[in-house]
Amino acid sequence: MVKIMPQEIEVWYLVPALRRELAKTLIKQYRFSQKDVANVLDLTPAAVSQYLSSKRGKDINFLKCEKEKINNVAKKISTNPENGTKYLYNLCVLLRKSNIICRLHRKHDKTVSKKCDICGCYSN
Repeated sequence: MVKIMPQEIEVWYLVPALRRELAKTLIKQYRFSQKDVANVLDLTPAAVSQYLSSKRGKDINFLKCEKEKINNVAKKISTNPENGTKYLYNLCVLLRKSNIICRLHRKHDKTVSKKCDICGCYSN
């Protein structure tokens, strides 16, 4: 069995789910157009459409505390859109310190131990 690295979990699941949540929030709460979201997050309009329809980034249901962090970043992006990708990167770093990567890693790789310390978050 091929083992999955935490970095792969982040790229395949976390980043797309964050883009989905940010796109939805920016459009719904801050009245961004799909084209604006595409520009801010350095995506194509077609990708934004797929995030909005949950064709991409649908594999994570964020906890309330994680959604609050995402909403805070959406607010920052709404007032400083030229730094959208920087804010997305910082959000990934922030959530990397939570147990979201561990939760996903265990979900997608059944060989990961409950006492796993691969990524250093030591969360069970």
